[in-house]
Amino acid sequence: MEYNNKYNMDLYPETLHWKEGDLNATRTTMWSGPGCHEGCQIIFYTDDDGKLVKVEGDPNSPFSQGRLCMRCLELPQVVNSERRLKYPMKRAGERGEDKWERISWDEAYDMIIEKVREYQAKDGAESIVSMIGTGRNVSQVIAHNAYANFGAPDLTLCFLSGDSCMLPRTALCYVVMGNQWVADMSQFRPTRYEDDPDWRPPECIVIWGTNPVINNADAFLGHWIVEAMKRGSELIAIDPKLTWIASKAKYWIRLRPGTDAALALGMLNVIINEDLVDHEFIEYWTYGYEQLKERVQEYPTDKVAEVCWVDEQLIIDAARFYANAKPSTIQWGLAVDMSKIGTVTAHAIACLAGVTGNIDNPGGNILIDQASGLEFGYNSGIEYLPEGQVEKRLGNSKYNLKKYGFTASSQSDTILQAIETGLDENGNPRPINMLWIQSSNPITNMGQDAPRVYRAMKNVPFIVVIDLFKTPYAVACADLLLPCAMSHERDCIRIWFDPMRSQTKCSSYYEAKEDEQIMLDLGHKIAPQNWPDWVRTPRDYMNWRMQVFNVDFTMEDLENKMGGMHYSPFHYYKYKEGLLRPDGSPGFMTPTGRYEFFITLYHQWGDDPLPYYEEPPTSPYSTPELYKKYPFVLTTGIRSFEFFHSEHRQPELISRELHPVPRFALHPDVAAELGICEGQWCWIENQMGKMKQTAHLDPTVDKRVISTEHGWWFPEKEAAEPDLFGVFDCNPNNLIPQCENGASGYGAPIKCGLCTVYPVTPENDTLEDQPTYQVTAVDGYTHGPTHKSDRPSFYDWD
Repeated sequence: MEYNNKYNMDLYPETLHWKEGDLNATRTTMWSGPGCHEGCQIIFYTDDDGKLVKVEGDPNSPFSQGRLCMRCLELPQVVNSERRLKYPMKRAGERGEDKWERISWDEAYDMIIEKVREYQAKDGAESIVSMIGTGRNVSQVIAHNAYANFGAPDLTLCFLSGDSCMLPRTALCYVVMGNQWVADMSQFRPTRYEDDPDWRPPECIVIWGTNPVINNADAFLGHWIVEAMKRGSELIAIDPKLTWIASKAKYWIRLRPGTDAALALGMLNVIINEDLVDHEFIEYWTYGYEQLKERVQEYPTDKVAEVCWVDEQLIIDAARFYANAKPSTIQWGLAVDMSKIGTVTAHAIACLAGVTGNIDNPGGNILIDQASGLEFGYNSGIEYLPEGQVEKRLGNSKYNLKKYGFTASSQSDTILQAIETGLDENGNPRPINMLWIQSSNPITNMGQDAPRVYRAMKNVPFIVVIDLFKTPYAVACADLLLPCAMSHERDCIRIWFDPMRSQTKCSSYYEAKEDEQIMLDLGHKIAPQNWPDWVRTPRDYMNWRMQVFNVDFTMEDLENKMGGMHYSPFHYYKYKEGLLRPDGSPGFMTPTGRYEFFITLYHQWGDDPLPYYEEPPTSPYSTPELYKKYPFVLTTGIRSFEFFHSEHRQPELISRELHPVPRFALHPDVAAELGICEGQWCWIENQMGKMKQTAHLDPTVDKRVISTEHGWWFPEKEAAEPDLFGVFDCNPNNLIPQCENGASGYGAPIKCGLCTVYPVTPENDTLEDQPTYQVTAVDGYTHGPTHKSDRPSFYDWD
C-alpha cells in the first residue's frame, strides 16, 4: 500500500514477536493509560529483562499506518518512571497526609471484600459507586466488576458534570438514528483510501468542536483528515481558536463558545430555505422534516450571526458549501457536549447531516457499532446484576435518556448530590459508602467545581483508587491505592469500533496488575458463582467474552493469524439493506424506523422534540450584570501535543520540558490594555473562584474570549495537603459549576462561562480568598457557593 512504501519492510515482519539486535520486538496496540482514545498499532522493543527501551509505529498497520504521536514516543520514559505506583498501599495517617503503608495484594483484596460485604449488608450494594476516567481498556472492566463482583448498579464518569464526554452525542444519536456515527475516512476496511473502490473522499469535512490532529478523540485518528485533504477534501473548521487544522480550512468559523446549537440552526435555515436538501433521503428515510423546517425559521442568519459573534455571510457561505459538496461529513468533538444543551446541540448538528442525506454513504457520516458485536462497554457483565438494581441507578428517575438505557451509566451530578446530602434525586435516603475509582484524577481534571468535589469526599467512608501514579485525588481522598499496569504490561483486546485489535503483554512492572486481573482475583473471592473457574487471567477473560458473543476466533488467533487486527464485514447504506433493525426490515432502529428530526420519544416524554438554542447559564446576554464584572467569555480545555488530559505531567518527561507551565490565550490588544506580557502569570477569576496560568498572546482569539488549558498538576511539588501537587493553583475547574445540566441530564457549561483576568503580583499571589462551599439539601438537591455573587436568582444559590 502507498502508506508503507517509504519503509524498509524487511525490518517489520508481520509476526507477533521477533528479535531485532539485542531487543525483543512485539507487535501490539497502545490501549491503556497514559494515552488517547485511538489505539494505534505499535511495536514495543524490550530488553531481556522486560524493560521497555523504545517504541515505533507499525508500518504494517492499515489502521494507523506507522504513525505515532509524541505521547506514545515518550512511553519508555513514562512506564519506567520511578514515580509510578509499584505496590498496593493503604492509608497510614489521615486523608491528605500522604502517609502510606505497603501491603500485599491479598491484604488489599481482604480489605475490599470486608468493606463491600459490610456496605452491602448495611445499605445495599447501591451504596457502592464505581467511577471511570478516560475509557480506554478500563470501560468493560469497571462495569463488569461493579455488576458481577459488587452487585452495584451505579457506574459513572468520575464527577464529570453532565457526563459531558461523548455521552451526550452518543445518547442523541441513538434516539435520532439508533446508532452512533463517525466521519468516513475509509477506516473500517483494511484497504484504505483509493485502494477501497467503494470509498469516496469527502468534498467537505466539517470539524466541529475538536482538534483531531492533536487529540485523536473518540477512536478517530486525526491524521486521517490530513490524508483526505491530500485527496481533495476541503474543510469547515468550527472553533474559537485558530488551530493548525483550522488554518487549513476553506472556512474557519470562530464562534462564541457555547453557541454551537445556534450556528447549526442558522446553517439549517440556509440549507432548507434555499432548498439544498436531499429530497429523496428526506422523503423515504426521515421523520419530522416539516416540523424542522418550521423550527429553523426562528433562526435567521442575521440573528444567529449576532448570537455567535460570526459574520453572517460566513455562515451562509459555509452552509452552502457543506450542502452542495457531495459527499460531506462531520467530525465532532467534546465542545458539542460541554454546554448545558449538549444533547440539543448534537441534535441540531445531526439534522444537518440528515437534511443533506450524508448518512451511511461513502464519504459521509457512517453508522457504526463495536467490533464483532462485542459488548466491552458500560453494559459488560450486566447480566450478573441482580434484578431491580438497574432501576436504582442515580439519575434514572429524573432523566429519561438514563432511565431507558440510551447510555448505560448513572448521572454524575446526581451522585455528587447523593454524596453531599445522603439523598437520591427524589429525596429518599441514599448513602454512598464506597467509591471505586479507576484511572481518574477528578479534582485535577474530570470533576467540575473542584473544591466542591474535594470537600464532598469527606462524606464517603471508603475510597479505592486504582491508578498509574499517585495523583492529587489519591493523596487527598484514597484509603486504598492500587497500582495498575500500562500498555505493554497488558493482555487485552480493543473493540471500540472496527477493527478489533490485540494488545499483547511483553513486560511487567513491580506488583502493578492489569485491571482485568484485579477484577478476576476479586471475583473468584467475592462472587465465584459469576465467574467460570477457568477464567483466571486477562487472556482467559478475553477469550471467554469472545465466546459469549459468538466470535469465531480466539485472542491467540487474532495475534498470530490475523496480524493483530480483525475487520468485520462493512457495508454502506445499511438502512437500505435491513442491517440496522433486529427484524431485518429496512430503516433505522427508532420508533418510526426513520431518521428522526422530530424525536418521537422526546415528544412522548414531554420534552421538546426539535433542536433549539438557549444561552449558557452565564453569558453576556443571560447575565448582563455579571458580565460587567467578568467581561470575558471563558472557554477551557485547550489541547496540546504534549498531554492527554492530566497525563504526562511528570517533570522528567519530554512533554514537560517542551511545555513546562500552563498557558491561556488572550488577544494581544487585550493584553496590552491590561498590562499583561507574553508568559506572565495571571489570575483568571469569576464568581466561582480563581486560578492562575501564564499568558499566551494569540491574535486569532476573539478579544472578548479567554481560552485556558486544563488538567494541570505538578508531581514535583509537595504531595500532602495543603499543596496536593499544586492541584488547585492552575485549575479551571475552580471556575466551573457542578449540577447545571440540561433537561436530558447531559451536558454542562464547561466551555462557556465568564471571567476576568489580571496579573499575579507578590501581593495577590494566594488562593486564600477562594470562596468556601456550603451545601444545603433542598428537595433532595444541592446548590452551589454560598459566597456573595452576581448570579441571578433563577440559579437558586443559597
